[in-house]
Amino acid sequence: MSDTGKKQKAGKNKTIDFSLEEGQEYIDRAFDFDKESPSSEKKSIKEIELSRLIDKTILGDTFRVLRSIPKESVDLLIVDPPYNLDKDFNGKKFRKTGDNEYAEYTEQWILAVKPLLKKNASVYVCCDWLSSMVIGPLMNKHFQVRNRITWQREKGRGALTNWKNGMEDIWYATVSGDYQFHVEDVKVRRKVIAPYRQNGQPKDWEETGEGNFRNTYPSNFWDDISIPYWSMPENTAHPTQKPEKLLAKLILASSSEGDLVLDPFAGSGSTGVTAKKLGRHFIDIEQNPLYCAWAEKRLEMAEADNSIQGYTDGVFWERNTAQLQKVKRRAGKTE
Repeated sequence: MSDTGKKQKAGKNKTIDFSLEEGQEYIDRAFDFDKESPSSEKKSIKEIELSRLIDKTILGDTFRVLRSIPKESVDLLIVDPPYNLDKDFNGKKFRKTGDNEYAEYTEQWILAVKPLLKKNASVYVCCDWLSSMVIGPLMNKHFQVRNRITWQREKGRGALTNWKNGMEDIWYATVSGDYQFHVEDVKVRRKVIAPYRQNGQPKDWEETGEGNFRNTYPSNFWDDISIPYWSMPENTAHPTQKPEKLLAKLILASSSEGDLVLDPFAGSGSTGVTAKKLGRHFIDIEQNPLYCAWAEKRLEMAEADNSIQGYTDGVFWERNTAQLQKVKRRAGKTE
């Protein structure tokens, strides 16, 4: 299509949605697994030196790539597998199956990633309410389940014959009883509606020019997440993109700077980008070349801007609050 025939985006629309031809320079930056490990024989796949894989978007089939990653090298595993739904991922169609078939698929990737995890590694697996019933028991079978996080999606289609799906789950587990959890790094800053004072001073809250706030310990219900939308720089045309803010909570809670984060179903690279912004190493695996190109574009953008929407001053803000802070700062007002 000629430039004049292209549909023009609105001026404030920051969505990453270029074609593979337009993004050739970015796909060239990805680690093409078939080129680097050309043998098609599954039994001949060998481990690749970890230094060649770290901080890379790897283009390839995740089950083949996982066999090349050195054992016990991963500190944190974040998995956002295809939900058990009919979904078109840029021409790659995932078809809904029965629970038994989906369970087999899930256990297949669990068995592939499990040997790669360190003894003190943590695991997070994203799912919707329906696939959660299949994934939960399998997580309990292979790991030590610690919790099930439920987060609120403020977007979604309504339903005429059922309740609208406004929630998703994240299963949290560890390989053993030895694991990291940095609760001070994932506190949520919330407005104080009825501030309590002791000896005339705020008790467990902070008084600012923009209001009264308290840094609270996080629960397993998250209502402060915004789905990426068209005016956010992190937004892409990927149909199931996870917010960087959501991933930042997982990464900060369950890893340290310099640790290695693995995402075997990387999509447009949200895990790798967020890990990079937070000083972690990453390995992102994605089979779709276009999504790899979008991921590499986002990694380039992170070099110039490592901010994460909704996470500022070392705390996570309630939805839309941090944006208000930025507006007031630009107007010359300070806390």
